[in-house]
Amino acid sequence: MGLIHIELFATLDLVGQAPGGPDEDPAGFPFGGWQVPLLDEYTGTQIGTAYEDTDALLLGRRTYDLFAAYWPRQKDGRIAELFNSVPKYVASRHTPDLPWKGSTLLGPDLANAVHEIRERHEHVKVVGSLDLVQSLLRERLYDRLDLWLYPITLGTGKKIFDHGTVPTNLTLLKPPVAGPTGTVFLRYKTATGTPTTGDMNTPHHHNHHHNHDHDHDR
Repeated sequence: MGLIHIELFATLDLVGQAPGGPDEDPAGFPFGGWQVPLLDEYTGTQIGTAYEDTDALLLGRRTYDLFAAYWPRQKDGRIAELFNSVPKYVASRHTPDLPWKGSTLLGPDLANAVHEIRERHEHVKVVGSLDLVQSLLRERLYDRLDLWLYPITLGTGKKIFDHGTVPTNLTLLKPPVAGPTGTVFLRYKTATGTPTTGDMNTPHHHNHHHNHDHDHDR
């Protein structure tokens, strides 16, 4: 059974809309391309490393169209080689043309389609495709979350975690990594159960800290 990895680029206020350029989402969003001035060689290498082992891409239609217009023309580099060679699966409510070699249109039942992709591949990467990402988050159809947080806030734009995100526990898989421009990389996997709550004012909570302090003193 393969794993679904979501790759996310977000501002500190968790806007994920059109990071790479104004063409990504021309729907009146004034900050298309907000990620570009913050890219650096170190983060680029980290992103490249994050794609290792990827053997399929799962994309929304808008991201697919952008990628299909760009990547087949790129011959150099690990990402170009990877993107052009692996199978591409496209989630769409319509029946678009899929000119990029190795592309397959998914059926309307997303959960079933993801299950079939998991059966076929080991490491499936979801890139861009914010509408698709929100559906995967809503239906918990993912296993790992790579979150790249950039040190800016925009105050407008489509958020990554929006209405319909379900309560989910996640486990940090590796220590956070920060690049020279202040971009932080966080890698999570989904964990069992859902978030629980507590009360800072309960005696139990104070006792817990009291005991913990004594442990620390020893």
